Amino acid sequence: MKPGITFKLFLAILAASAVAAAAMAIATRYSFQSGFFGYLSRIESQNLEALAARLGDEYRKSGDWSFLAGDYAHLRTLATPAQPVQRLALLDAERRTVVGNPDLGSEASMRPVLVDDRVVGWIARSPYRRLSTGADLAFQQEQLRASWIIAALALALAALVALVLARIFLQPLKRVATATHRLAAGDYSTRVAVTSRDELGRLAEDFNRLAQALERNEELRRRFMADVSHELRTPLAVLRAALEALEDGVRPLTRESVAALQGEVAALGKLVEDLYQLALADVGALSYRKERSDVADVLEQAVEPFAARLAERGLGLESRFEPGLNVMADTNRLAQAFRNLLENSARYTDAGGKVRVTARRNGAGVKIDFEDSSPGVPADALPRLFERFYRVEGSRSRANGGAGLGLAIVRSVVEAHGGAVEAGASPLGGLRVTISLP
Repeated sequence: MKPGITFKLFLAILAASAVAAAAMAIATRYSFQSGFFGYLSRIESQNLEALAARLGDEYRKSGDWSFLAGDYAHLRTLATPAQPVQRLALLDAERRTVVGNPDLGSEASMRPVLVDDRVVGWIARSPYRRLSTGADLAFQQEQLRASWIIAALALALAALVALVLARIFLQPLKRVATATHRLAAGDYSTRVAVTSRDELGRLAEDFNRLAQALERNEELRRRFMADVSHELRTPLAVLRAALEALEDGVRPLTRESVAALQGEVAALGKLVEDLYQLALADVGALSYRKERSDVADVLEQAVEPFAARLAERGLGLESRFEPGLNVMADTNRLAQAFRNLLENSARYTDAGGKVRVTARRNGAGVKIDFEDSSPGVPADALPRLFERFYRVEGSRSRANGGAGLGLAIVRSVVEAHGGAVEAGASPLGGLRVTISLP
């Protein structure tokens, strides 16, 4: 089993603490040795001054150094027990060795031996290289042992703190991991509590946004499937009833009955085609052949066939297009979007109303407005107009002949051209759809 992130974070904190503890122990040992040697050197300096004074008294009594010539034992009686004579040497005024080690080196400390303020000799001491007395060595060992014990205790405490911190730091991450498993199992209502404003807090916020988006998409998917099932079931039910009526002889087989069946088949075919177009757009497989085109020409070609139909419904048509509105566009797809908007106005605008289409230059792009007269669209319904199968009336009645896919196709086509589409209230009293193309 591979170690988890808690164990890895624990090891990381513990390793850092161990390095810090080891560095502290080494620094403490170096500081102790340096300080202890300094302390011993100061003590020896004081003892050397005292020894120089005693040697001066002895010299005054004898008048020369003959009383010490080669006599280590006599020198030891004059020195303190803490002064090893192996590191001492007595020199006469001309710095010739009287007694002691003649090879102390150039680093030896020198103290003059004075008699009546006259230098009669020198007492020399070699510097500390290592501890030599048993008491000093024992003290050093005790201090080093204490420092390592302290370091071990500090490391044990660091291990405990590292374990606690690792669990505290990773608790939000574990909550996100647990929530991710529930989300992967299909529970899109899962949310994570945001308890901080750091990176882990932002991770929890991102997770919640992801879960909210998935929940919304799942809701749309279920509604989409229900809408598709309904829209397919309705024309199929009509077709079945009509065929059964023909089969049972309830309705005679006439041109009118065949035309009615063909109308239902055409409506069903259009629905399937619209769904197919939207599915291709979703996966990015809807092909676009863009070329430099004049939007005014495309609008003219889309508006002209609708003039007669709008007139039949008692609707006036007004169009104003600025010339030279050139954009990179697939004219067929763009014309499809324009026809869908005109179809929407033709179906839902009250008789005696008006439809107005305008196009103008807007900076480096083009802005196109499709407006109609009453009835209007409630403000809370405007953001949802471009959703699939959405109808303002909130019913599934097909009395107006639409499945609620036309505006969804408009948005898909416009966005594929790098543009934007939005809906708002029209000054004419109905709906205004504005298309912006780059």
